[in-house]
Amino acid sequence: MPDATETSPASPVLPIRLACFDLDGTLLGKPDATLNFQRAWLALPEDTRPVLVYNTGRMLADSLRQLRRTDLPPPDYLICGVGTLIYRRETQEVVQEFSEIMSGGWNRAKAVEVVTQTTHAVPQPAHFQSPFKSSWYLHHASAEVIDGLRAALETAGLQATVVYSSDRDLDVLPMLADKGNSLDWLLNHLGISTAETLVAGDTGNDAAMFHLEDVRGIVVENAQPELLEAVLTTRPYMAHAICADGVLLGMKHFGLIQVLPAPTPEDPSHTRFTPEIQQLLQQAPTDELKPEEVEFLKTAYQKAVEALKKNITPMGFSACSLAENEVRGTDANYRSVWGRDGAITVIGCMSLEDAEVAECRVRTLETLLSNVSPNGQIPANVNIDTGLPDYSGVGGICAIDSGLWVVIAAYEHVRTSKDLPFARKWVGTLQKAMDWLAAHDSNNDGLLEIPEAGDWTDLFGRSYNVLLDEVLWYRANIAFGRLLEMLGVSGRAGDYVRRSQTIKAVIMQRFWPSTAPVPEASPRSFADMQYSLGDTSYLLAQVTPFAFNWRCDVYGNILAFLFNVMDLDRARHAFRFMWGVGVNDPFPVANLYPVVQPGDPDWRPYYTVNLLNLPGHYHNGGIWPYIGAAWVRFVNRLGLRVLARQELLKLARLNQRGVLGDWEFNEWAHARTGNPMGKIKQAWSASEFLLACEELEIQSHF
Repeated sequence: MPDATETSPASPVLPIRLACFDLDGTLLGKPDATLNFQRAWLALPEDTRPVLVYNTGRMLADSLRQLRRTDLPPPDYLICGVGTLIYRRETQEVVQEFSEIMSGGWNRAKAVEVVTQTTHAVPQPAHFQSPFKSSWYLHHASAEVIDGLRAALETAGLQATVVYSSDRDLDVLPMLADKGNSLDWLLNHLGISTAETLVAGDTGNDAAMFHLEDVRGIVVENAQPELLEAVLTTRPYMAHAICADGVLLGMKHFGLIQVLPAPTPEDPSHTRFTPEIQQLLQQAPTDELKPEEVEFLKTAYQKAVEALKKNITPMGFSACSLAENEVRGTDANYRSVWGRDGAITVIGCMSLEDAEVAECRVRTLETLLSNVSPNGQIPANVNIDTGLPDYSGVGGICAIDSGLWVVIAAYEHVRTSKDLPFARKWVGTLQKAMDWLAAHDSNNDGLLEIPEAGDWTDLFGRSYNVLLDEVLWYRANIAFGRLLEMLGVSGRAGDYVRRSQTIKAVIMQRFWPSTAPVPEASPRSFADMQYSLGDTSYLLAQVTPFAFNWRCDVYGNILAFLFNVMDLDRARHAFRFMWGVGVNDPFPVANLYPVVQPGDPDWRPYYTVNLLNLPGHYHNGGIWPYIGAAWVRFVNRLGLRVLARQELLKLARLNQRGVLGDWEFNEWAHARTGNPMGKIKQAWSASEFLLACEELEIQSHF
């Protein structure tokens, strides 16, 4: 069975005559990508260019206003209000034939009455409403609540469609009005078949477009879990890029364009950047790389490959170069294949075309998966000298994130290599691992309960609901669901994708406290009840039933955006905060802000063991090159490509530094001095640098 992430279009293939794309979160959301879409679209020959349709939940006036503010090319048609109105741009008129068919069996006032009586939904502002669209905010509604509303509307004699998306947005529409039905009507009106149509979207209200027979679909990487679940059986192209970047990849996959457009120089004053981002860019180095800097990055890339290969062993990737590091005492566990280190290393070098590295990726995963405990626990590490697994770290504490990372890495391996035999061989073991992880949700609230120092910060006092681990738990559910989908197990795949939606909603509710009022029906977390403390600009590091930690877990926030838990708007807020406090100064990037000082309630006596977790050291605000690489990808994903390359240059200079010589790709560096610390030629430092270079297309200079 082919991999759903790269489904080839059926043969013979009809040309694409109409492209129908969602706006927010699909074509809009990443400004540089929106501009690249415009350039790619306008470069298509006019005589063969498809009809362009934007299909949005926005109302007409709002849609037209939004189009004037963006770099999008003008469409031929606008479908607005979640399929309740079609507008033809050439004549600047609403298509009346479509509007007339909306009236049958529809009574908006009655629909409002039913919603009010059967739910705790709150009406959306007036500019989101129309005669054929009743829109509401209904936070965290269960499937039972939505099904109950549908039944109540039917009992009231209404022919209505209920669309629920983003775990918040509720739309009640006429029966024939959704994004799919309206598109189908337009296609019939224009004499174009669904087989000649390309669609793209990111949320549940886009799902109806993908269910049109023979339509070709693009799901962008930042898609909501509800859309991933809805398209499990339609097998669209799953783009490995967000927003318009993902649409462009899909357009290339389906042959609409032959090459991706080259990036354009950034203009900090461009209106596509928010005023806050414009101000930051004016204070930051935003020049394109000089030729000598490109050559330096070319050297850095090759040195990273060399450092990575120093970690190749018969059992998989070691945590650091065994030949160049002296180990003693507890350091002996560096002579191991580690769950988290190995998995992160595997993910980072996935696209490196090197037979020796590719073989080591598989050995790493198989070493870890072949040592899963009877109850499903993936080992923290497997000793290279003895072959014995260790299921705990320092102090005998289990490593929750080892299992999370290995599940994610297994999916990435199968997705990238199309190694379905690997998936079939290990899916049962991965299922046991997911069951073991799920057992750590002891109160059934969607989140895992983490023991103190139970993840990569294994000498640091975080516990209960820890941001980083919850983000990984979300991604692991997406990954395992997608893996099951590749194997044709759509029913169970839907279970995991559905659970990921719950996890995401709880993370954003619990870790991003706000003073904004919440609907009475929305669950109240401890962070909610402490709203009087203020609004945050980032996801909190930790939440417990009795307290929460206002510190910024830099890595947790970075991964929340890279793994599509945090939306683009919140990611901009988090970036502004982290940039403002200097987490990337002198090098990217300190893992925590602010550091924990002696005497702070969060201080633990064991932070002084080996002086590891003093302020600015190790897990207590130290600089970690592998997190720095993720930071570079975070900045690039915000659309700040030139700034991301400047940050990559800083990271390369850090990796060049060493204790014994140049290009050591050390484990971590001191936050104040930037001096390298820890082990030499750390596998994940090298591997993640390669991934950052790949995403910033540095190799194109080679």
